[in-house]
Amino acid sequence: MKKTPLFHPLWVAGKRYYDLKSYFHNRFGTRVYKISLDAGFTCPNRDGRVATGGCSYCDGRGSALRRQGPLPSITRQLEDGKRLYRRLRKASKFIAYFQTFTNTYAPVARLRALYDEALAVPDVVGLAIGTRPDAVDRRVVDLLSAYAADGEVWLEYGLQSIHAATLARLNRGHDLECFAAAVELLRGSGIKLCVHVILGLPGETPAMMLETAAYVASLPLQGIKIHTLLLLEGTPLYEEYRRQPFPLLDREEYVRLVAAFLERLPPAVVVQRLTAEGYRDIFRAPDWARNKLQVLQQLADYLAAADTWQGKKHPAGSASPPPVAARPEPVRY
Repeated sequence: MKKTPLFHPLWVAGKRYYDLKSYFHNRFGTRVYKISLDAGFTCPNRDGRVATGGCSYCDGRGSALRRQGPLPSITRQLEDGKRLYRRLRKASKFIAYFQTFTNTYAPVARLRALYDEALAVPDVVGLAIGTRPDAVDRRVVDLLSAYAADGEVWLEYGLQSIHAATLARLNRGHDLECFAAAVELLRGSGIKLCVHVILGLPGETPAMMLETAAYVASLPLQGIKIHTLLLLEGTPLYEEYRRQPFPLLDREEYVRLVAAFLERLPPAVVVQRLTAEGYRDIFRAPDWARNKLQVLQQLADYLAAADTWQGKKHPAGSASPPPVAARPEPVRY
């Protein structure tokens, strides 16, 4: 007899993983949307502090907003985003997502001013801050910990891979030891950790990618973003590919790898992203990644057909799964 999936009680959107919609519903009881912000930051891997040129897969242009001229204030960006996502997504609360480049790479006084401005905007209920593990120190953690004492604070670290040769090939500018030290800095801070990884990096086998999955699953993290490798025109990695093409994952391979990754994660880790999107004007490969919804649907179909789910191969999700009698009703607003 086929085994009935055991859905975790947190997964109120009815998926086979803990999606961000479920998390926001559990945390705030309403629809919440992340508004991407560009606060004008650069990156230590571009300005010479660590290296120049940046990560080999990054096109370095920053947000579309930055390319249009002087950046609006954080308040203006948030108010514009609120109007848009209230209309399109019916959102009522918002997370200020400092996304472009390295958003802790500035003096603490400037960081405090930017984060204070964002949190002063009505209906903004928290912060999400994208950064690098080598751009966070005790002063930054203490600042963010103070915000986390009363609200929602996510810190997003780019890891991409645990393998030294891959990190060097990508010109990441840091190693796994640096990442591990940055994770340890967050212990006891109240800050929620979200880790970014990329599947399909050149030179990596499926076994290597699942070694990254096992490592990530062992971390004290609360969130994960899984990306497929995108080749963007103008990046060093794309030029390398043009000179000497390396294998790229097809959609079926990517779906199987994501499913295997999810199986290894604890069931309470929030899955914030399962595929990547790039700028349409410079997106070159893989072609299947242009259709995000198709990728997500194929993943949902695969998880159902394989009768698997997030945490199935993790002790917290397989040895003693939550006693759920039936699949929860999907969240509806």
